[in-house]
Amino acid sequence: MLVVFGGLPGTGKTTLARSFARRRRASYVRVDAIESGLISAGLVPDQAGVGPAGYVVANRVAESCLLAGLDVVVDAVNALEIAREGWRTLAADLGIPVLFVEVVCSDLDEHRRRVEQRASDLAGWTLPDWDAVLERTYDPWLSGRLVIDNVGDPQTHVSVIAAAALTARQGEECRECGAEQAMDPGPPRE
Repeated sequence: MLVVFGGLPGTGKTTLARSFARRRRASYVRVDAIESGLISAGLVPDQAGVGPAGYVVANRVAESCLLAGLDVVVDAVNALEIAREGWRTLAADLGIPVLFVEVVCSDLDEHRRRVEQRASDLAGWTLPDWDAVLERTYDPWLSGRLVIDNVGDPQTHVSVIAAAALTARQGEECRECGAEQAMDPGPPRE
Protein backbone atom coordinates (compact mmCIF):
# COMPACT_ATOMS: atom_id res chain seq x y z
CA MET A 1 0.00 0.00 0.00
CA LEU A 2 1.09 3.55 -0.76
CA VAL A 3 0.21 6.35 1.67
CA VAL A 4 1.13 9.81 0.38
CA PHE A 5 1.20 12.81 2.71
CA GLY A 6 0.97 16.36 1.38
CA GLY A 7 0.44 19.85 2.73
CA LEU A 8 2.16 23.15 3.23
CA PRO A 9 5.38 23.36 5.24
CA GLY A 10 4.80 23.63 8.98
CA THR A 11 1.46 21.83 9.11
CA GLY A 12 3.00 18.84 10.86
CA LYS A 13 3.16 16.40 7.94
CA THR A 14 6.52 14.98 8.89
CA THR A 15 5.43 14.39 12.49
CA LEU A 16 2.32 12.52 11.34
CA ALA A 17 3.99 10.67 8.46
CA ARG A 18 6.88 9.42 10.62
CA SER A 19 4.55 8.34 13.40
CA PHE A 20 2.23 6.57 10.97
CA ALA A 21 5.15 4.84 9.20
CA ARG A 22 6.52 3.71 12.56
CA ARG A 23 3.11 2.37 13.60
CA ARG A 24 2.74 0.49 10.29
CA ARG A 25 6.40 -0.56 10.13
CA ALA A 26 6.34 0.84 6.61
CA SER A 27 9.13 2.26 4.49
CA TYR A 28 9.35 6.02 4.96
CA VAL A 29 10.31 8.12 1.93
CA ARG A 30 10.91 11.80 2.67
CA VAL A 31 11.36 14.05 -0.36
CA ASP A 32 13.19 16.76 1.65
CA ALA A 33 15.85 14.20 2.65
CA ILE A 34 16.28 13.09 -0.96
CA GLU A 35 16.55 16.68 -2.16
CA SER A 36 19.07 17.43 0.59
CA GLY A 37 21.10 14.42 -0.55
CA LEU A 38 21.05 15.58 -4.18
CA ILE A 39 22.48 18.93 -3.04
CA SER A 40 25.10 17.31 -0.76
CA ALA A 41 26.22 15.08 -3.63
CA GLY A 42 26.70 18.13 -5.84
CA LEU A 43 24.09 16.95 -8.34
CA VAL A 44 22.11 20.18 -7.99
CA PRO A 45 23.46 23.56 -6.85
CA ASP A 46 20.88 24.44 -4.19
CA GLN A 47 17.28 23.99 -3.10
CA ALA A 48 15.99 26.28 -5.84
CA GLY A 49 17.70 24.11 -8.44
CA VAL A 50 16.25 20.79 -7.34
CA GLY A 51 13.08 21.07 -9.43
CA PRO A 52 11.25 17.76 -9.87
CA ALA A 53 14.38 15.62 -9.28
CA GLY A 54 13.56 14.88 -5.63
CA TYR A 55 10.07 13.68 -6.52
CA VAL A 56 11.34 11.53 -9.40
CA VAL A 57 13.92 9.85 -7.15
CA ALA A 58 11.36 9.43 -4.35
CA ASN A 59 8.93 7.82 -6.80
CA ARG A 60 11.59 5.30 -7.87
CA VAL A 61 12.59 4.53 -4.27
CA ALA A 62 8.92 4.03 -3.35
CA GLU A 63 8.45 1.77 -6.38
CA SER A 64 11.41 -0.40 -5.32
CA CYS A 65 10.02 -0.76 -1.80
CA LEU A 66 6.52 -1.54 -3.07
CA LEU A 67 7.86 -4.18 -5.47
CA ALA A 68 9.62 -5.76 -2.48
CA GLY A 69 6.21 -6.10 -0.84
CA LEU A 70 6.64 -3.26 1.65
CA ASP A 71 4.09 -0.58 2.44
CA VAL A 72 5.40 2.92 1.71
CA VAL A 73 4.68 6.25 3.40
CA VAL A 74 5.70 9.30 1.36
CA ASP A 75 6.33 12.60 3.16
CA ALA A 76 6.32 15.58 0.78
CA VAL A 77 4.62 18.91 0.24
CA ASN A 78 3.10 17.55 -3.00
CA ALA A 79 2.10 21.11 -3.85
CA LEU A 80 1.63 20.48 -7.56
CA GLU A 81 -0.97 18.24 -9.16
CA ILE A 82 1.70 16.74 -11.42
CA ALA A 83 3.49 15.37 -8.33
CA ARG A 84 0.27 13.83 -7.01
CA GLU A 85 -0.45 12.35 -10.43
CA GLY A 86 2.95 10.64 -10.31
CA TRP A 87 1.92 8.82 -7.11
CA ARG A 88 -1.48 7.87 -8.58
CA THR A 89 0.24 6.51 -11.68
CA LEU A 90 2.71 4.50 -9.60
CA ALA A 91 -0.09 2.91 -7.57
CA ALA A 92 -2.16 2.17 -10.69
CA ASP A 93 0.82 0.66 -12.52
CA LEU A 94 1.51 -1.65 -9.57
CA GLY A 95 -2.17 -2.36 -8.87
CA ILE A 96 -1.93 -1.29 -5.25
CA PRO A 97 -4.17 0.92 -3.12
CA VAL A 98 -3.13 4.51 -2.49
CA LEU A 99 -4.32 6.86 0.23
CA PHE A 100 -3.59 10.58 0.01
CA VAL A 101 -3.45 12.50 3.28
CA GLU A 102 -3.49 16.30 3.08
CA VAL A 103 -2.32 17.83 6.34
CA VAL A 104 -3.57 21.33 7.11
CA CYS A 105 -3.42 23.56 10.17
CA SER A 106 -6.57 25.68 10.42
CA ASP A 107 -5.16 27.66 13.34
CA LEU A 108 -3.08 30.24 11.44
CA ASP A 109 -1.38 31.51 14.60
CA GLU A 110 -0.30 27.97 15.46
CA HIS A 111 0.80 27.30 11.88
CA ARG A 112 2.90 30.46 11.87
CA ARG A 113 4.40 29.60 15.27
CA ARG A 114 5.42 26.16 13.97
CA VAL A 115 7.02 27.62 10.85
CA GLU A 116 8.91 30.29 12.79
CA GLN A 117 10.11 28.06 15.64
CA ARG A 118 11.12 24.85 13.91
CA ALA A 119 14.65 23.93 12.98
CA SER A 120 15.79 21.72 10.14
CA ASP A 121 16.84 18.19 11.01
CA LEU A 122 18.66 17.87 7.66
CA ALA A 123 22.20 19.19 7.36
CA GLY A 124 22.33 22.22 5.09
CA TRP A 125 18.58 22.26 4.50
CA THR A 126 16.91 25.66 4.78
CA LEU A 127 13.31 25.78 5.93
CA PRO A 128 10.94 28.36 4.44
CA ASP A 129 9.89 31.36 6.50
CA TRP A 130 6.25 32.33 7.03
CA ASP A 131 6.11 34.63 4.00
CA ALA A 132 7.48 31.86 1.75
CA VAL A 133 4.84 29.44 3.05
CA LEU A 134 2.06 31.95 2.34
CA GLU A 135 3.39 32.70 -1.15
CA ARG A 136 3.99 29.08 -2.14
CA THR A 137 2.20 27.72 -5.18
CA TYR A 138 -0.21 25.04 -4.00
CA ASP A 139 -2.52 23.48 -6.59
CA PRO A 140 -6.03 22.51 -5.54
CA TRP A 141 -6.50 18.77 -5.12
CA LEU A 142 -8.32 17.20 -8.08
CA SER A 143 -9.01 13.86 -6.44
CA GLY A 144 -10.07 12.51 -3.10
CA ARG A 145 -7.90 12.60 -0.04
CA LEU A 146 -8.16 12.40 3.70
CA VAL A 147 -7.86 15.91 5.14
CA ILE A 148 -6.30 16.07 8.60
CA ASP A 149 -6.51 19.37 10.48
CA ASN A 150 -3.38 18.89 12.56
CA VAL A 151 -4.42 20.80 15.66
CA GLY A 152 -4.48 18.82 18.88
CA ASP A 153 -3.04 15.40 19.68
CA PRO A 154 -1.05 14.00 16.72
CA GLN A 155 -1.64 10.41 17.85
CA THR A 156 -5.39 10.89 17.48
CA HIS A 157 -4.78 11.97 13.88
CA VAL A 158 -2.47 8.99 13.28
CA SER A 159 -5.30 6.70 14.43
CA VAL A 160 -7.69 8.33 11.95
CA ILE A 161 -5.11 7.88 9.17
CA ALA A 162 -4.61 4.23 10.16
CA ALA A 163 -8.37 3.60 9.95
CA ALA A 164 -8.56 5.25 6.51
CA ALA A 165 -5.56 3.22 5.33
CA LEU A 166 -7.25 0.01 6.46
CA THR A 167 -10.38 0.99 4.54
CA ALA A 168 -8.34 1.80 1.43
CA ARG A 169 -6.41 -1.47 1.71
CA GLN A 170 -9.68 -3.39 1.86
CA GLY A 171 -10.79 -1.69 -1.35
CA GLU A 172 -13.87 -0.01 0.10
CA GLU A 173 -15.17 3.29 -1.24
CA CYS A 174 -12.37 4.35 -3.59
CA ARG A 175 -8.67 3.66 -4.05
CA GLU A 176 -7.75 7.31 -3.70
CA CYS A 177 -9.79 8.60 -0.81
CA GLY A 178 -9.97 5.76 1.67
CA ALA A 179 -13.34 6.66 3.18
CA GLU A 180 -16.41 8.68 2.32
CA GLN A 181 -15.77 11.25 5.06
CA ALA A 182 -12.30 11.71 3.64
CA MET A 183 -13.76 13.63 0.70
CA ASP A 184 -14.05 16.85 2.69
CA PRO A 185 -11.76 19.27 0.83
CA GLY A 186 -11.13 21.37 3.93
CA PRO A 187 -11.07 25.16 4.00
CA PRO A 188 -10.51 26.95 0.71
CA ARG A 189 -7.02 28.27 0.04
CA GLU A 190 -6.56 31.89 -0.95
